[in-house]
Amino acid sequence: MRHFTALSVFFALLLAQLAFPSVAFAAGGFSGPVVASIPVEFILFAAVLFFIAFVHVNTMVTAVTGAIIISAYKILFSPFSEGTGISGLAAHFGHEWVILGNLLALLLGFALLAKHFERSEIPAVLPNYMPDDWKGGFVLLVLVFVISSFLDNIAAAMIGGAVAHSVFRGKVHIGYLAAIVAASNAGGSGSVVGDTTTTMMWIAGVAPSEVFEAYIAATVALLITAIPASLQQHAYSPITKDASQGVRVDWTRVAIVAFILIAAICANLLLNLKFNDLADAFPFLGLAVWVAILVSAPLRRPDWNELPGALRGSIFLLSLVWCASMMPVEKLPEASWVSALSLGFVSAVFDNIPLTALALKQGGFDWGFLAYAVGFGGSMIWFGSSAGVALSNMYPEAKSVTRWLKHGWHVALAYVVGFFVLLTVWHWQPGSQLRGAVQQAHEAKTAAVQGESTAPQAGMISSTQ
Repeated sequence: MRHFTALSVFFALLLAQLAFPSVAFAAGGFSGPVVASIPVEFILFAAVLFFIAFVHVNTMVTAVTGAIIISAYKILFSPFSEGTGISGLAAHFGHEWVILGNLLALLLGFALLAKHFERSEIPAVLPNYMPDDWKGGFVLLVLVFVISSFLDNIAAAMIGGAVAHSVFRGKVHIGYLAAIVAASNAGGSGSVVGDTTTTMMWIAGVAPSEVFEAYIAATVALLITAIPASLQQHAYSPITKDASQGVRVDWTRVAIVAFILIAAICANLLLNLKFNDLADAFPFLGLAVWVAILVSAPLRRPDWNELPGALRGSIFLLSLVWCASMMPVEKLPEASWVSALSLGFVSAVFDNIPLTALALKQGGFDWGFLAYAVGFGGSMIWFGSSAGVALSNMYPEAKSVTRWLKHGWHVALAYVVGFFVLLTVWHWQPGSQLRGAVQQAHEAKTAAVQGESTAPQAGMISSTQ
């Protein structure tokens, strides 16, 4: 009934827009209503996040309903960045659908990959090669960090979750789940192929060396969160000391996992190095993963039963990403280490992909600081990153903001300490000046300010001659 009501409201608003287009957009420069200088879109999105975090209702239904309501509001009362009304909605979807398609394909594909990995029996034999005490959990988090440096952080988190499920006999502490997400996001923050946000920077013209500095903060953050999380897990459910007798590794499934990962890495590299202009034309990264899954299916049948649950979690994430993409955040604070630090906290509740896109348009950031902030910052809440959403699909008990914050307290601490270690060791150094209209305007503004500051000096010189 609630679904029907929301959809009815949505289509009623669409009809109203068709019948009375001037109601919403009487003036070409109208930017939408505000309340206390805050655009209404932000208030609606905050309400959606509040219900997800603190009201015990179906999170997927809440996210989808919020996306429908915000879309209808934008059509009627506030323009999209690409235009107004239904045509603006269509243009906006045309701009965002590749990101949404890649996320959907990766979330579903990596759910099958994680199941392949789990059924390969490698997680079952790992206890033979890992320390028996809390250091075993620590080693696993380091492995997740390393895997995420060359593979998408979603896959790294899900592989880590699959291994944890096996070695901890299905009892994984929420603090440790938060640490798995943090390790995957930290590992991807300093690599242009390890996270969607750093790949976006690479495409925009940021050199790989400019984000590598993020590993200074990420390594510190990993240590700060991995040690207490491993102790939490050891007290909750110690690692299996020895593998079960008679367990044999299914090397065919191992090869399938490697094949899917290599397909994803190769597609990522080819798009960014050779076919940059096609990266925004079609979700080729997700397509590459699914081609690899289907090609390898005759060797070992994927566990298709995993898809319904993964799909529900994916719809939830895509709804939040869609909501975030419609926010009127055309202007960010002046680029500085303070604004970068703040973006890390914002990314815990606001998708980091549009935040990164806006920062790239603005320019003036130290890209290593930004990569760490928007990457690791999303770990502080379970839906703050796609890796957190994907892992929460495997462990539904993690879908609680209060429990995540209570037991994963070390993640927020690690974020702040890691950031200030980077600031102390490396210092804030604005990186590459990127092409684009907003960046050009920023440069023009800087030049104007510099011109005003030098004008009095010039006047003094001329007066003395």
